[in-house]
Amino acid sequence: MSVMVRMKLQEGKLAPDFSLEDKDGKRWTLGKLQHDFYVIYFYPKDSTPGCTIEANEFNVLEKEFTKINCKVIGISGGNSASKEKFCSNNNLHILLLSDSDHRVGKAYGVYGEKQFMGKKFEGYHRVTFVLDKNLTIVTVYGAVKAAGHAAQVLAFVKGLKK
Repeated sequence: MSVMVRMKLQEGKLAPDFSLEDKDGKRWTLGKLQHDFYVIYFYPKDSTPGCTIEANEFNVLEKEFTKINCKVIGISGGNSASKEKFCSNNNLHILLLSDSDHRVGKAYGVYGEKQFMGKKFEGYHRVTFVLDKNLTIVTVYGAVKAAGHAAQVLAFVKGLKK
């Protein structure tokens, strides 16, 4: 899969606030949360192989992120029903939000043209942002490989706590 996303947001910049629904239809607003750090990871699609690997790995490490007051938020398209099915089928407890109109993905610069097997289409790129408590971007992981990514991000955030 080729990555053609143009990163709009850079380290040191303020991340866009957003308000999106979870699998139960509950609305979550980034600016109203109170944590020391946030991991916002964008993923292509619920219930696909790579996205399932990534979600499961963040899910396994959720308690470790919580210990350092870091909230993990996964965002992709779909709706509450697709999120509920994805969470139910994989016993996921992490917060997954639906960006069905792609507004947040576009604001973060992670929704755009992709190419797979010679076909071009619009979709979410696998990109992760780490934010501090002021919603300032600390680092951006672009062109993420799903396997091992959650542990990599956890190690980075733990390093920020020192």
